[in-house]
This record gives sequence, structure tokens and C-alpha cells, in this order.
Amino acid sequence: MAAGESVTASCRLSVRCYAANMKRLFAALCLALGLTMASAQQYEFDLGKAVDLANDWALANLDPAVLQSLRDADRERVQGFLNSYFQSLQSSNVLELARLRTAATNIIPVLESYEETSSYGAWLRCRLDYFEVSEELQRNLPKHPPRAEVPAATVINIERKVWVRKLADRPPPPGADKLVPKLKPIFTEEKVPPELVWIAEVESSFNPDACSPVGAAGLFQLMLPTAKQYGLRRWPFDQRYQPEPSARAAAKYLRTLHRQFGNWTLAIAAYNAGEGRVGGLLRKHKATTYEQIAAKLPAETQMYVPKVEAALARREGIKLGELPPPTK
Repeated sequence: MAAGESVTASCRLSVRCYAANMKRLFAALCLALGLTMASAQQYEFDLGKAVDLANDWALANLDPAVLQSLRDADRERVQGFLNSYFQSLQSSNVLELARLRTAATNIIPVLESYEETSSYGAWLRCRLDYFEVSEELQRNLPKHPPRAEVPAATVINIERKVWVRKLADRPPPPGADKLVPKLKPIFTEEKVPPELVWIAEVESSFNPDACSPVGAAGLFQLMLPTAKQYGLRRWPFDQRYQPEPSARAAAKYLRTLHRQFGNWTLAIAAYNAGEGRVGGLLRKHKATTYEQIAAKLPAETQMYVPKVEAALARREGIKLGELPPPTK
């Protein structure tokens, strides 16, 4: 192997290590949140303390060499942004995402300029909408009473309208015209409404190479445990990056979630936030609908669900709630 090839291989190995470590960092953050929740009632926590614990873990466990493909200044910017981003995602305040818009816009070119981190750039680029919609929500929410006193139903309705406007004139992402006809039959075979393939627009903008720093990968941003559970292989290549196998796994997972929660809105929320989080909130608040727990869900999920709804309306002219349940 030539020296240049050796360096490139080393960089790629470092990035894979970085992805694994970021996944562990996120797990540590969740663990920290769980510990704080236990002492301050479920899903009501001191986020600052949790993030401090996760940062302490990162300093003790994250090998600086895993980011050697990035220059020092870029590495610091990326790490700083990711810490802020994951902190905001775990908050239930969607308005906090607006403060990250400038940083996200500036970080994307950095990620895309390195071959080793370009997949992270693709992942972040399709989430720019979250920051922009957060800003628009700030402008559209009533000034009085304070936002904390605005009924949750009002916030949800405003957010849904913002997402519909956001996607109204947006053409399908590049690649969707070729992939959607291939993937819809797979969803149909798995007894799931084929229209749900448009989740890939929200997850990855139909970019099969998209990868998040916490380990979600491919068109449908599947985490490795979920991918394994639904039949995907990691070796000799990761099937999450292959459109057809990843679509089949995503469809199977969605079918399971619908059977667990009984409707597509809660299933979509669980696809993003996890069935444990959604199920726990439903039990805690004796709720049966997404609207009853939406304000308690992570900010990312509060953005994700109405964006999926808007995508289905824009691409298929159908409401999420109108989709039929999985067939037996």
C-alpha cells in the first residue's frame, strides 16, 4: 500500500472510530439524562448538568486522533457544534434550535470539504430546515401570553402550517425520482403504505451515503441495533447504505411501531424518538395521541413528525392520519 493510501485508510479508520465514539458519547448523554430524570421526575431534568457529565465523559474517553482528518480549528468547531446540537435535540423546547442556524450553516461546508466527513455534511444539510422553522415559529407564536402559557395544541397547529408552507414549492430531492419507484414495492411487500417511503426525504434527502455522528446511516437513518434486528448485515459491507435492503428494514420497523402504538403519527414519532420514550410519555400522562405528548417529546421529534406530515401531503397529496394500517 502506498504512503498516501495508508494515510487515507488511517483517516477513514479514524472517522469510523469517531462515529463509534460519538455514538457512545450520545449513549452517555442519554444515560446522564436518565440519571437526572430519576431524581427529578421522568423527562424533567437538569439538561446543563447532563451535558456537563457527557462532556466529562468525552474528555476522558474520546481519542483526539479520531478526528485527525480535520484541521485543529475545524475539529474544535465541529465538536462544539455537535455538543450544542445534541443538547438542543434533547430539550423539549423547539425554539432553542433557532440559535444553532448560523453555526449549522457554517459547519456544513467544513464537513463537506473533507471526504471522510462528507456523509455527516449530507446528514446535517437535510436538517437545516429544523433551525429555519424554529426561527419562523418564534415569529409566529403569540407574543402574549408567554410561550410557556400558549396551549400546546396552538403550537402544534402553527408548526404544522409552517412546515406545509416550507415544503409547498420544494421539488423532490435529487435521486427521489429513481428511488421512489424502486422502494414503494418493497414497502408494499412488507404490508406498509408505500407512501411512507418519503420518510427518506426527511431522514436523508434521499442520499444513501448520509451518516449521523451518532451512528444512524443510509436513506432511512437506521441505527445499527435496529438494522440488525430487521435483518441487515454489517459485514462484508453495511447494508444500511444500500437503498433496497435499508427500505425493507425501515418498513418492517414501521410495521412493528404501528402495531405497538396503533396509529401512524405515534409510530413516526417513535421512529425518531424511540419506542421507549414515546411509550413512557403515553403512560406517564395517560395519553393516547401524539398531540397529548408532543410538547414533552425531544425538539427533534417535534420537528420531525410535522415535516413527515408535510412531505406526505406535498409528494402524495395524503394526510399521515389517512394512511391505512399495515395489512396482515
